[in-house]
Amino acid sequence: MALTRKLDLTRNPQSGADPRLSSLLRIPPMKTYSAKPAEVTKKWVLIDAKGVVVGRLASLVAMRLRGKHLPTYTPHVDCGDNVIIINAAQAVLTGRKRDNKIYYKHTGFIGGIKKRTARSILEGRFPERVVEKAIERMIPRGPLGRVQLGNLRVYPGPDHPHEAQNPETLDVASMNRKNMRAA
Repeated sequence: MALTRKLDLTRNPQSGADPRLSSLLRIPPMKTYSAKPAEVTKKWVLIDAKGVVVGRLASLVAMRLRGKHLPTYTPHVDCGDNVIIINAAQAVLTGRKRDNKIYYKHTGFIGGIKKRTARSILEGRFPERVVEKAIERMIPRGPLGRVQLGNLRVYPGPDHPHEAQNPETLDVASMNRKNMRAA
């Protein structure tokens, strides 16, 4: 008898329906929160990259730039923080990547592919480009990705011109022991 009884959801729970259903029928449906651009408050975050592994740093920074660390994350809205990275020239590559990792670019002419190793870039004029490229490649391509990448500021040394924004420091090196590597 109990196996053949069907639950009648159309009846009023107070008028004799199954008592287990009365609590289910009173739950209001959940609404998905979608942040509006005007509701977003951006923070400024300062990260010291001295001795930090480039890939681990880039992963955390890309997450911050997109806003995925927030409970109000919305995929189509720029809700991430403004990130300042200092000492990018002292960021570390693990293994033999410093000598073996190759960065390619194309001049636009036929056969115009150029390549440089990570060592030549880190010892060159703009060593912060290794960190910038790693972060850029972890952010989706498109108009929103370009806007989010505009919230990134990378400096090779310890100085930066953003003291007026009062950035809060984020210690990436102490988050995980694998984030730090001796140079």
